[in-house]
Amino acid sequence: MKDKTAEEKEVIHQLNRYKQIQARIQVLDHYSIGAGLTVRRLNQDDKLQALHQRLRGMPSYAYLSKREQKLEATANAYLSKQATGLKRQLAEIPREAANEEDEQLLAELREKIKKVIAARGYDDTKNDFDAVLDRITELQVLQEELKQIDTVLQALECYKPNLSRLLRLRYVEGESVEETISLLGIVERTYKRWRKQAIEQYIILSA
Repeated sequence: MKDKTAEEKEVIHQLNRYKQIQARIQVLDHYSIGAGLTVRRLNQDDKLQALHQRLRGMPSYAYLSKREQKLEATANAYLSKQATGLKRQLAEIPREAANEEDEQLLAELREKIKKVIAARGYDDTKNDFDAVLDRITELQVLQEELKQIDTVLQALECYKPNLSRLLRLRYVEGESVEETISLLGIVERTYKRWRKQAIEQYIILSA
């Protein structure tokens, strides 16, 4: 189990990264993949994901052909359900399988993923394809990290607004200790007490 000092350092590091994460997301959002498309557009305009959301809860035989049901069964057999993001899912598709038919089905799954991007006007060369998947995955991970920080700070604000504001001022906005004390209208002794409480509460909420 991590000692308290290590946990505090992790919290501070996470909050200090907030603006850097925002900046990186902005860069990734506008990364061009050709044909007037950006990573942001590709990430948000995922029709397959939208279709999956609508069909969730229905038995697959109700909307999949026999061949597609075979593909689904093969994917379920070989791929981890925990894998999220295109890059992770693609990376989990093995080159070898238990039999020749499964190998063919896995190869077909791999090609279907590539065709989704190619159909949107993207030049599907191997290196470029991998680069786009890397950026999409990075974008998704960073968005989730930013959402987690916001969720914890907002939850803390609901019952300890002063503590939440202290963390935002000191570690997200990067204000000095003196400036943070001034903006909060408190004395140094109060700042030290609030800071300790704020980090403790952040650790509890993010556990």
